[in-house]
Amino acid sequence: MTSRAAASTAVPHAVSRPVSIKEVAAAAGVSVGTVSNVLNRPEAVAEPTRERVLAAVHDLGFVRNESARQLRAGRSRLVGCIVYDVGNPFFTDVAKAAEGALQQQGLAMVLCDSDRDPQKELRYLELLEQQRVSGILIAPTDAAAPHLRAIRQRGTPVVLVDRAGRLADGSSIAVDDVAGGRAVMHHLQTMGHERIAFVGGPFDVAQVRDRHKGMTSEGHVDVFETTALDIEQGRSAAADVLARPARSRPTSIACANDLLAIGVLQHLLEAGVRVPEDIALVGYDDIDFASAAAVALSSVRQPRAELGRGAAELLLRADGRHRSRLLQPELVVRASSEHRRRRRSR
Repeated sequence: MTSRAAASTAVPHAVSRPVSIKEVAAAAGVSVGTVSNVLNRPEAVAEPTRERVLAAVHDLGFVRNESARQLRAGRSRLVGCIVYDVGNPFFTDVAKAAEGALQQQGLAMVLCDSDRDPQKELRYLELLEQQRVSGILIAPTDAAAPHLRAIRQRGTPVVLVDRAGRLADGSSIAVDDVAGGRAVMHHLQTMGHERIAFVGGPFDVAQVRDRHKGMTSEGHVDVFETTALDIEQGRSAAADVLARPARSRPTSIACANDLLAIGVLQHLLEAGVRVPEDIALVGYDDIDFASAAAVALSSVRQPRAELGRGAAELLLRADGRHRSRLLQPELVVRASSEHRRRRRSR
């Protein structure tokens, strides 16, 4: 009976409504325009009045309607960032650096993962444009896609990240992957390797093509193409390498990224193959896991922080002019490839 009585007299939970700017103005004894100035141009309001308005904002729990402000201003304080593998530490490091640079300018960043799916990428682009973002940073599935240029022509700045390309009125920042591939090939040849393999794919990814191009400009490589740039594909490629007769299999492997290299390393070690004594190994990107691997990975270091900050700076400078930056990679040699081999006759 007690519980029934309590239930019958209980006051229903009231759903509170947002406090309006008019209520703040009334509580502070000022006009709506003064409240707006305090929120948007505080330096234009005398300090006593500003403090009175801020006290009313705090006491009433007022939260500004950012959507309404965006409608008036035409742009939000958001920047979209689309990458095609948020699970790859390389892209998260680049995005983190970009976010830090944007935050210093009062902007926030929304990170989207396209999964290398052009249709998913397009849906994100449409959503970001509808939200009137201040700009878009994108590692595109196709740098020449017409929708990127169309978005820019409609007034939203676009910067291509980790991808060289020419938007007629946009900008791009990338790393010279051809140079990185050449550096890997030169290193392995200097170590005495003649049977060199390249593990990477798919080849519709521009970075994979460029890294392979850089290597083949210095000599012949056997290609073990993968369908993705992840650890499992690295393990699978390593199995294919070991399926070859010992006298004809590669004595060194260069991977298109570090995740592949980690997968290759795992499979080689599990199979009893010594790295680098039996097979040397080099990755690409120099993510944090590279130096912490069971055998520290040699890898081509990309300036991830500079790439992210540079992309943000290009976006902030967007003025309708095309700007392109090409950063240089650096080969970091570690235990996985530094063992000098004696040349073998074929």
